[in-house]
Amino acid sequence: MAAASQTVGEALVGMLEAAGVDTVFGIPGVHTIELYRGLAASSIRHITPRHEQGAGFMADGYARVTGRPGVCFVITGPGLTNVLTAMAQARADSIPMLVISGVNATPTLGKGRGHLHELPDQAALMRTVALWSHTLTEPAELGSMLTKAFSVMTEGRAGPVHIEIPTDVMKLPAGDAAFELLEATPLPASAGDLKRAADLIAASRKPVILAGGGAARHADAIRRLADALDAPVVSTTNARGILAGHPLDVPASPSLGCIRDLLTGSDLVLALGTELGPTDVDMYENGEFSLPDNLVRVDVDSDQLARGPKAALAVHADLGAFIDALLDIETMRSLQRSGDGPGRAAAARKGALMETGEPYVEMIALLHEIWKVLPNATVVGDSTQLVYAGNMYVEAPRPSSWFNSATGFGTLGYAAPAAIGAALGAPGHPVVSILGDGGLQFTLAELGSARDCNAHVAFVVWNNSGYLEIETSMVSAGITPVGVTPSAPDFTMIASAYGLPAKKVSSVEELTSALGSLQRPCLIEFVGRT
Repeated sequence: MAAASQTVGEALVGMLEAAGVDTVFGIPGVHTIELYRGLAASSIRHITPRHEQGAGFMADGYARVTGRPGVCFVITGPGLTNVLTAMAQARADSIPMLVISGVNATPTLGKGRGHLHELPDQAALMRTVALWSHTLTEPAELGSMLTKAFSVMTEGRAGPVHIEIPTDVMKLPAGDAAFELLEATPLPASAGDLKRAADLIAASRKPVILAGGGAARHADAIRRLADALDAPVVSTTNARGILAGHPLDVPASPSLGCIRDLLTGSDLVLALGTELGPTDVDMYENGEFSLPDNLVRVDVDSDQLARGPKAALAVHADLGAFIDALLDIETMRSLQRSGDGPGRAAAARKGALMETGEPYVEMIALLHEIWKVLPNATVVGDSTQLVYAGNMYVEAPRPSSWFNSATGFGTLGYAAPAAIGAALGAPGHPVVSILGDGGLQFTLAELGSARDCNAHVAFVVWNNSGYLEIETSMVSAGITPVGVTPSAPDFTMIASAYGLPAKKVSSVEELTSALGSLQRPCLIEFVGRT
């Protein structure tokens, strides 16, 4: 409960502390200074990016490695529109993010008089992207509003939520506003769905599991299920590492023909925690992805189950709860399997890697070399060639050790700030940020943010002198390339200007040597790539 003398801004900080928030990403402004009144005396660390989009991407990276919501403080109007892109990426990838903004004083709302940072309807704009957006008008509602925000982010399919507080309300006494963090109860599967799933599994002889980002935090359960079914596990981009080192692991994209053959050649596919979105299963947009009639989908989002391929069984449930209950059924405990799952998985791995083609095979080998030097590293990627290769196939060492913005919403400029957030969220894991020379220039100034907080990040710039992937697409479509060769600065000089150790390299050996020797944060520019 808020102390009687606390303002709304001070009480909010205390409630965030009570919710376990230890980091806030934001840029203070005249419309949010009251939110900062209690921050210095709290245990919450404040990280200042160079742009609010950077704040959102930092919160995203933080949330992915911790499993807890990333929190942003942004100003009214431009601060909020700046963070909107990051919220859209979080919405696409189901990442919990709490964005707290100011809004103009209550008497001015909707008047259109040209007040500083005024938007016609800020809340309406946010509702197009946020799972939930609310305007606080009564101080007494602060606690219940925050309780609702955390519930929306953590129950069901995660995503961004937004709270806006008018500048006049921030200063008011909080009164008796009370906050309670509700413990989420995993949604169980119905007995009928469990029995039907067990029967389908028992009747199958060549099952395959297709795991999406929603399965990333259920790695142990997925492993137990895969062992019980003797089923290869195909992982989409956000599920890479879920079965790391396991003989049933198939860390390859369903966009590849041999992975599609594995799926269509099975007699049962269990699609777990995946929306079956085109950027995961049809990256080349040839429309050839398909699944067998015996498809079981399990998802915590009932709306998602109503979309996409028709399933023989659609189970609305928490994935971990579903697997635990399923494996406890007598039919599942007495399964007889042929034992050919590891062989099918090995053949799929070999075929997938070869199918990516020689340039990608070399890039994938480079990614694996990074993990040889830094086995505990988290690799955070932008939309760039090296990342596209890894999304087709990469053997990540653990869940959430490979993620990027090249799927879903597909932003540029993500990797630098997201890597900083990841480094702050999991300080025991070094972070490697992979960026193109074009993408880094979207958020180049965040190198200064990395220096400010001494983030343990190595920024690896894949310099191919422009937007090479877009240029290749233009040529393939018979279009004369235009606008694909933006000038790039000397990235090592800019990094040095921010106080970061920096080095140019032109071989894998030089790259791994630099990764092993340079103090963090640092920048390594891989030059001469075409």
